[in-house]
Amino acid sequence: MTQHTPPAYIDTPDALRQLGDSLKGRPWVALDTEFMREKTYYPKFCLLQVATPDFSACVDPLALTDLEPLTEWLFDPAIVKVVHSGRQDMEIFYHLFGRLPAPLFDTQIAAPLLGLAEQIGYAGLIQHLLGVNLAKTHARTDWSRRPLAPEQLRYAADDVIYLASAYENLVKGIEGLGRTAWLEDDFAELSNPALYENPPELAWQRIGGAQQLKGKGLNVLQALAAWREETARAEDVPRGWIVKDEVLLDLARQQPRNAEALSLTRGLDDKIVRRHGRTLCAVIAEALEKPKLSLELPPRPAKKSAEQEAVLDALGAVVRLRAAQNTLNPVILASRKDLEHLVDGEADARLLHGWRRKMVGDELLGLLRGELGLVIEQGTLRVTAHDSPRTAAAD
Repeated sequence: MTQHTPPAYIDTPDALRQLGDSLKGRPWVALDTEFMREKTYYPKFCLLQVATPDFSACVDPLALTDLEPLTEWLFDPAIVKVVHSGRQDMEIFYHLFGRLPAPLFDTQIAAPLLGLAEQIGYAGLIQHLLGVNLAKTHARTDWSRRPLAPEQLRYAADDVIYLASAYENLVKGIEGLGRTAWLEDDFAELSNPALYENPPELAWQRIGGAQQLKGKGLNVLQALAAWREETARAEDVPRGWIVKDEVLLDLARQQPRNAEALSLTRGLDDKIVRRHGRTLCAVIAEALEKPKLSLELPPRPAKKSAEQEAVLDALGAVVRLRAAQNTLNPVILASRKDLEHLVDGEADARLLHGWRRKMVGDELLGLLRGELGLVIEQGTLRVTAHDSPRTAAAD
């Protein structure tokens, strides 16, 4: 198969079943989705592209009333599902089927283990690995419109055709360096349902400015944000179509008790007042009746002292040293924020888990505890044990 071979177009139940049969026993399949969400709460699933080394296909979910046959291979634990920056793809499957495909291989997560940039874009990945410059002809396509032209389908299929080739290159390189196991935790996180759930009672935490509310303003904001989340889901419209964030904040400050007061709130649509006015007033009144909430707001980061910044700089130098020795992008090993979490003693710091701990995390802990030190010998930075500064060099 080449990128010029037209993809199979799957728009009938029989064709969908045949696709599933052809994927049985495959060790992996590359996949991508096209969706629209400008006018909906949930992403509107418009197209599924799949590819293996010898064929590609585009599945039209808008033409199919039953997508259950997809589950036979999507959730087959023997088939690796290859994606690039796959979180939004997984969100679609979680909403559609109530569970998440596994195992996964995300090429964006894997690429930095070969020294590529963190969060590298798909076009950049393909150009680097395959020397191909992808066209952007249909980047702004409305994928919900039908019929799709042959060139649109070829454009969509190219995403997974090249992804399949990129996957093979990445696996070869990562296996050659003995780093396959390093990715297991990061890939498993993509299949964690908690990543795709938005509990209504926590919706207020995504609203900037909540920290400035006084009195029972947080009570009201929490209640209103939860109501908006539930309403947007029920009507399948974007949250902002119900009430915008800044209007929720104004309502939390002003705490109107009747429709007339509601109507005076700047930015609150008259249609929303007519449809939901009573409910909004009831939500506000109920929130005000409850004891003042002591909600855990994310603490504002304190400005680091010069001494603290120096510690972070020293740890960062060790991270860069180890990254260079292992041909890694330093950011994938540890970001500045990761170092701050470690210095702050956070038990779930990323540097305390998996391959990062083995490569540099334990060493950084030794430095923080005073068990190890840094020396410069002949222009080279080394980590040493304090009792033997010239024999414990970290090579």
